[in-house]
Amino acid sequence: QVQLVESGGGLVQAWGSLRVSCVVSGLTFSDYVMGWFRLAPGKDREFVAAISWSGENTYYADSVEGRFTISRDNAKNLVYLQMNSLKPEDTAVYYCAAAESQSYYNDYSSYEWWGQGTQVTVSS
Repeated sequence: QVQLVESGGGLVQAWGSLRVSCVVSGLTFSDYVMGWFRLAPGKDREFVAAISWSGENTYYADSVEGRFTISRDNAKNLVYLQMNSLKPEDTAVYYCAAAESQSYYNDYSSYEWWGQGTQVTVSS
């Protein structure tokens, strides 16, 4: 019954912007910390950003700090990742995930539920 569905990925030029979103169903959305991870071919899964239950706290990987913004709308069961000043190295499949705790927000094993991902490709 639990589903996380990402959307909004696509092709964008370097220095451009893109917003990906994730809609969640089958659970009480506000009970979960939400995170974004990304996976590029030949690389490990990488933490990108996380946001606490009602948006009080946000966390970012150093590689995206100042360029990406995570937000959530608990009334609509939505979490967003606004990506600005995109670089070719941002190219990856972006996944949203849900966790019960923010203690290990940057550890993929802390997240119980995952979406299928959306492809983001940044051209040079």
